[in-house]
Amino acid sequence: MNKIITLIKRKLEAIEDLDEKVRFLNELRKEISKLSPFTDPVDCVEWIRIEDVQANEYNPNIVAPPEMQLLYLSIKLDGYTQPIVAYKLPNGKYEVVDGFHRNRIGKEREDIKKRCHGYLPITRIDKPLDERMGSTIRHNRARGTHQIREMSNLVVELSKQGWSDEEISKKLGMELDEVIRLKQISGLKEAFANHKFSKSWEEFENRYYNGKSMD
Repeated sequence: MNKIITLIKRKLEAIEDLDEKVRFLNELRKEISKLSPFTDPVDCVEWIRIEDVQANEYNPNIVAPPEMQLLYLSIKLDGYTQPIVAYKLPNGKYEVVDGFHRNRIGKEREDIKKRCHGYLPITRIDKPLDERMGSTIRHNRARGTHQIREMSNLVVELSKQGWSDEEISKKLGMELDEVIRLKQISGLKEAFANHKFSKSWEEFENRYYNGKSMD
């Protein structure tokens, strides 16, 4: 095993051109994947030039600006932890099945583009168009209300641990009113245990939803 690793290291060190080095690594990953006992697409992640990755025409998922900002913050701080799922078209381009917004971050945010050398992490699925459409919808629905509920539970848990609304807002990349709404989704009275209410619920709503002064 050590001999094989040494040979691979020497090969990579001998390649000066970045694109050629990436092509070598992609081919190596594909060959290893052929021998792998795992058949899931995530077993083989390739790095593909951003100009070779394109959106599909049927994605019903729309991400609001705050969520896009949170996605950017996640990729900036944690890196790409989830590859973009794509289908390789006959013309050699890759059509996104899931991860359109991760794709956008890699293309539109200069710091991410620079860090990833103009590449995006791709895992492939080879299915006909109707099945790819179904796959896109399944991915989106799996993140839909469940994602909101999970985020709500997380906000409640952080609140129980003593985090203020302002701290949750800052560290999770949310607007303050988003934190309040996520607490409301939980339906738990204790979610507001650390919140400083005004004299009445009406004043609370005015402060956070109508922007009125409580002087």
